[in-house]
Amino acid sequence: MAAARRVHADGGCEERGPEGSCPAVPPGATIPRVKLLDTLVETFLQKLVAAGSYQRFSDCYKRLCQLQPDVTQRIHDKFVAQLQASVREEISEIKAEGNLEAVLDALDRIVEEGKDRTEPAWRPSGIPEADVRSVAVPYFLQQRDALQRRVRRQEAENRRLAEAVLAGRRQLEQLEQQAQARQQAWQALHREQKELLGVLGEP
Repeated sequence: MAAARRVHADGGCEERGPEGSCPAVPPGATIPRVKLLDTLVETFLQKLVAAGSYQRFSDCYKRLCQLQPDVTQRIHDKFVAQLQASVREEISEIKAEGNLEAVLDALDRIVEEGKDRTEPAWRPSGIPEADVRSVAVPYFLQQRDALQRRVRRQEAENRRLAEAVLAGRRQLEQLEQQAQARQQAWQALHREQKELLGVLGEP
C-alpha cells in the first residue's frame, strides 16, 4: 500500500503517501489499513478533481463558456460532484463485496500480534515437496495421535462390554443351575409323594 503506514517517534514515516506527507497521528502509532484505504481514495479524488479543473473544462467548451459562463460552471460542478459520488459508491461496493474492512482489520491484528515474536517467520524453502511435508506431516501426526487415542478408548470400552457380557453369562449359568436344582428337588419330592401314596394304598 502506497500510503503512509507507520510514524516513528522522530516524526518520520516508513512509507509516505501520494503527496509525500504523513498523516497527523501520534508518534509511534500505527495507522489502520482501512483508514489508509480511505485516505488513498480521498487523495485520488482530489487529484482527479484537480486534473479535471474548471479551467481545463472551460478550455474544452470555450464557446459555451463565453456565451454562458454560469451554466458552464454549474455543469462542471455537477459533473465533478457526480464523479466523486460515483467513485465513492464504487469503492464502497468493492469494500462490501470483498469484506475489505474485516480483512484489513484482521491483517492489522496479525501484524500487531507478530510484533512481539522473536523467531523468524516461516518462508518457503523453494522445494515444494519439503514445504508440503513441513505442513502436512505435523497435521497427519496429530491426526494419528488422535486416532490412537480413540482406538485406545474404544478398546477399553470393548473390554468393559466383554467383561459385562461374561458377567451376564455367569449369572445366567448360575440361574440355570438354580433352576435345574429346583427342578430336581421338585422331581424328587414328587417321587417321594408317589411312593408315600403307594405305601398308604391310595390310588
